[in-house]
Amino acid sequence: MQLSNEIMNDMKQANKDEIRQRYLAVDTSNVADVLDTLGYLDQGLSSDFAPFPGRRDGTKLAGWAYTIRGQMTPFPLGGDDDKMQACQGLSAGEISVWSGDGEGICYFGELIALGMKERGCVGAVLDGGIRDVRWIDQHGFPVFAKYRTPIQSIGRWKVNAWQVPVVLRGATSNFVSVKPGDFILGDDDGAIVIPAPLVEQVLAESERLTATEAAIRTQLSEGLTLAQALAKYGHV
Repeated sequence: MQLSNEIMNDMKQANKDEIRQRYLAVDTSNVADVLDTLGYLDQGLSSDFAPFPGRRDGTKLAGWAYTIRGQMTPFPLGGDDDKMQACQGLSAGEISVWSGDGEGICYFGELIALGMKERGCVGAVLDGGIRDVRWIDQHGFPVFAKYRTPIQSIGRWKVNAWQVPVVLRGATSNFVSVKPGDFILGDDDGAIVIPAPLVEQVLAESERLTATEAAIRTQLSEGLTLAQALAKYGHV
C-alpha cells in the first residue's frame, strides 16, 4: 500500500522531532570534536554570540535552520512587510537564523518572537542585536545574539531574502556558512552549525562520546585516577 504524502510528511516530522530531542541531550563540545574528526574544523560560531538574557541556567538551543537575511537600508517608518512574510514561513522545530550587516539595531523583539513561537519555532540565532530581552525570556524563547540594544530595525535595516544560504561570524574562521535545513546547537559553551547531510552521523557519534564521558565521571567518583581513565579511554 502506498503511503499518502500527508502520512509521509508526518513520519518525516516525527523523525526530525526525535533528532532534535536527542541533540538536546548532548553538548556542543562533543559535537565540535566529532565534526573535527570528520574534517569540518570551522563550524563553531563566534564567541560574540551569547545566550540572552545571559543566565547560566542550562538552557539549550537546538533546531533546524530557517535562514533570514537583511541589510542596512533606510526606508520610511511603518513596518517591514518582507520580515513579516519571512517569519510566516517558519515551521515546528526550526530556529530562525538572522544574518546581515546590522550595527547597533535589533533584528526583532518580543512580538515577533511570540509570532515565531506560535508557529513552532524553537529559538533564534542573530548575527546582530535583540531587544525586549526580559520579556522574551519570560516566554521561554531561547536566543543567541551578538548584542542587546533598544534601537529598532524599522527605517534602518530591512529583510531582503529568506531560506537562502547565509553566513554568520565564525569562531575559527571569518564566517560559517548556514544553509536552510542545517542543524544549530547552542549551550553554555556557545553555538555550532551541523551541515544537514551530517546531522544523524554527528548525533550518533556525539551520543557515544556523551556516554563515555558519563562513565568516566562515575568511575572517577569511585576512585579511578585521571591517569587510569586516560589509559582506559584515551583522549575524550
